Amino acid sequence: MSAQYPDIYLAIDNVFASKRWTEPEEWMKIIKSFGVSCVEASADNECDPLYMEEGYLADWVEEVKRQASGQVMKVVSIFSGHGTYATLGLAHNDKRVRDRIQFDWLYRMIDMAAALQAGMGFYCHAFSQKVLQDVTLYRQRLDDLYQRLSELVDHARQRRVDTIGVEQMYSPHQVPWTIRGSKELLKAVYRLSGSPVYIVIDTGHQSGQSAYLKPGTRKLADYLDNARQNRRTDMIWLGPEANSELLAACHDGEKTSLQEIQANIENHPHLFAESHDADLYAWLAALGCYAPVIHLQQTDGCHSSHWPFTSDRNEKGIVRGDLLLNAIARSYASASEAGLPPKCKTIYLTLEIFPPTSERPDNILRYMEDSVKYWRAFVPEDGLSLQELI
Repeated sequence: MSAQYPDIYLAIDNVFASKRWTEPEEWMKIIKSFGVSCVEASADNECDPLYMEEGYLADWVEEVKRQASGQVMKVVSIFSGHGTYATLGLAHNDKRVRDRIQFDWLYRMIDMAAALQAGMGFYCHAFSQKVLQDVTLYRQRLDDLYQRLSELVDHARQRRVDTIGVEQMYSPHQVPWTIRGSKELLKAVYRLSGSPVYIVIDTGHQSGQSAYLKPGTRKLADYLDNARQNRRTDMIWLGPEANSELLAACHDGEKTSLQEIQANIENHPHLFAESHDADLYAWLAALGCYAPVIHLQQTDGCHSSHWPFTSDRNEKGIVRGDLLLNAIARSYASASEAGLPPKCKTIYLTLEIFPPTSERPDNILRYMEDSVKYWRAFVPEDGLSLQELI
């Protein structure tokens, strides 16, 4: 059976306008002037339920509707910002906080998305070191997260919000951060709810995984030998804190078992990545078909700095429009894996550019326009099939 390719749209996250162009009329006019009509509304641009009064949020929704109608624009998704990203949030150690994030924040965001006939995406959870070190506790908290995500999907379905997306991250305390873990999350929620939660892929969120690769036996043995001899060597990732204690014993002249360290590593698989987890295009080829929103930032592959797509940044960057589209196409051409949700029929390639705090407003507008021009070379018209674009 031939691949069923999605329709592709170019969108802009209005986080570039945060603290500068904050009213819907302002950021919509600016985005429209770039030749883009699809918007992702960031909670960071004055619509975060953590900070905003309820009456204000209701008025904000109505103003967005008015401006979108008048300017022929569409808010296609609402997305979480730095407020909830800064906490353990939906995976907090205290159930009261987990409940508050779920019922008072995420449900409220879904309700706003419903009023705008938009999708909703977020990242607002993390696991503390205490949880990561305890395999049993980690599994309990992960299952609790999956259950809460399934309840979010149920709430969204009731509100006729078709698309809920969880953003992928870069390190063990912020799941999903590996391709394998992302598939586990998608399957678990789909099994629990019968409706899909999807992945939001960010083109810069593969920059941390290479620091968490599992060491091979030979490399680990050499590392321990160097430690016993007190020779300096490049640090490797040993995973659980218990292994760091064993390594310290090595420095003190005690005999440490290689097998003991390896056993700790095998018992904590959630702390390790594979090499392909550090590859943007591997993510897109594996999971692009389950990513209704793909956040576009230029990156050197070592940092997630949310660079614009200007000529100087593109020379240093690894994100290329042709490679990205072809990698997504490979995900659609591959056979569907049992347990995963249906592949997406629409993908919004969404520019998510974070200006430095001290950046001049005129420079922000210039490089946002340059970024749109770069991507319009690959998506010249919204709504075209991926097959037409490649």
